Amino acid sequence: QVQLVESGGGLAQAGGSLRLSCAASGSIVSIIGMRWHRQGPGKQREMVAGITSGDTTIYSDSVKGRFTISRDGAKNTVYLQMNSLKSEDTAVYYCSGEGVYTGRGVVDEVWGQGTLVTVSS
Repeated sequence: QVQLVESGGGLAQAGGSLRLSCAASGSIVSIIGMRWHRQGPGKQREMVAGITSGDTTIYSDSVKGRFTISRDGAKNTVYLQMNSLKSEDTAVYYCSGEGVYTGRGVVDEVWGQGTLVTVSS
């Protein structure tokens, strides 16, 4: 069974930084892509950043230039470095994995449980 576990959320001040981690486990052979999403209070969930196994990255306009997604393929872990945080970055941050190949086959999509980021102004 593939699982994603996020960590690193917490309270930060506006202008500050946080680094989120998402570790995948479950006899994983490879992962095609991983993404970070967020859902702020009263808002719809949005994708903020994504990275492929070839290290191609994509960012939403709202975080471009402030957030950086990276991965450690050997550890099946993806990171989200968040700098210059704003109050509007307050949200539950989720990671997802697409095309997760394991010893038993492929999982199309898997999600973590989320980690809360609160930015105080």
